[in-house]
Amino acid sequence: MREASFIERNKEKWLSIENNLSIHVDVNPDELASNYIELTNDLAYAQTFYPESRTKDYLNELAILAHQKLYKDQKASENKLKHFFSYEIPYAVWQMRRPLLFSFLIFLLASIIGFLSAHYDENFVRLILGDAYVDQSIDNIRKGDPAAIYASGNNFGSALAITINNVRVAFLAFTFGVFFSVGTGYILFSNGIMLGAFHYMFYEYGVLQKAMSAIWIHGTIEISVIIIAGGCGLMLGNSFLFPKSYSRMESFIRAAKLSMKVLASTIPFFILAGTLEGFVTRYYHISMTMCLLIIIITLVMILYYYILRPFQLAKINQWK
Repeated sequence: MREASFIERNKEKWLSIENNLSIHVDVNPDELASNYIELTNDLAYAQTFYPESRTKDYLNELAILAHQKLYKDQKASENKLKHFFSYEIPYAVWQMRRPLLFSFLIFLLASIIGFLSAHYDENFVRLILGDAYVDQSIDNIRKGDPAAIYASGNNFGSALAITINNVRVAFLAFTFGVFFSVGTGYILFSNGIMLGAFHYMFYEYGVLQKAMSAIWIHGTIEISVIIIAGGCGLMLGNSFLFPKSYSRMESFIRAAKLSMKVLASTIPFFILAGTLEGFVTRYYHISMTMCLLIIIITLVMILYYYILRPFQLAKINQWK
């Protein structure tokens, strides 16, 4: 994009932000945070494509003012981290809401297909999950402990191995987006098929409710993270396929910055899911109430942070 076009597109926004920073009355902290995100994104773009321009210097001065106003009387390091998770991530999620929705729909459709395929083809579950896994699960079901497989190994070792595997799947879902979104679609679809077949196996033996009370203790976060990573991958691929008014490289860089922020936000959830699976899931039979409570709490966490919080901030700050 030519510098003149960049200025013309954003000048009204910059003037509005400059006005917010110059007035001597309190401004909504959420609005200040939104201003700061907009400025840092535009500044990064200007530094990349117009490094010697006055536009870059102007945006840098505004960003400094916004930083000072936003972070005054607070420790910078603590506030940066808080700002990143409280405002920058929700903003990035809002910008990516369509790819995230498509990721969810692809995964949901694949899960339904996997479940129905297993229903109409008795060999489908073994084809997808493998004979060894299915035989072990059936043996556990007959012993009255359908989720016994999660009790194998020691707590810490299981938690670490599970976290690493979750990171691997999410990383693939994200990075495969560079293959024009097709790679990400494949990861989402294959994992969705697997989940559907997995559920049908327990449904067929009449232990779905008992098994799910264990599996979804950690699965609520695991599946959510895969869908979020898939949305990041779709954002990456679509930016190259549909660059809009930007060049393909410009579009890709902007999408990569947004999607990597959202992907980074899943790290604490990776750790939490691995910890739950390694230390808690194996004790699911102790209390159904405990299982349901954990599932509900983790689901509310995901829904709030990735849906409700971005929507609230978008409404306050009128994000587009």
